[in-house]
Amino acid sequence: MVLRAAAIVSISLILCSVVAAARSPEKEKAARASAEQWVRLVDEEKYNESWEQASELFRAAVKQDQWAQSAQAARKPLGKVISRKVKSEKYTTSLPGAPDGEYVVIQFQSSFLHKKSAIETVTPMMDEDGRWRVSGYYIK
Repeated sequence: MVLRAAAIVSISLILCSVVAAARSPEKEKAARASAEQWVRLVDEEKYNESWEQASELFRAAVKQDQWAQSAQAARKPLGKVISRKVKSEKYTTSLPGAPDGEYVVIQFQSSFLHKKSAIETVTPMMDEDGRWRVSGYYIK
């Protein structure tokens, strides 16, 4: 009976640690702050600076001038950002096409002067220097 109770407690602790790893509020909060700071650079058309502040993975995948051209082409027609609210955020250690690591996929419900409703997906990752840095940006 005591052995069975100990096994149940052990299983419960393991399950709790798995759930805690799947949802990491502290990491999500830090990643969100980094994403919000980074996306403000994009809002201000500081594309070169946003590239410099992005993760090593991001900078290795896209050259600075390519990023500036792509970001400007995607964002300029939308006009000034009117509002941006977190729609969802999820901590994960695995993403398709990316190396294993620590990521937070954040979706913002955004509104722009010329686009009333858009979803911005910003994906910060824990970079090698121990800081959350954006590794991906997509707007739909």
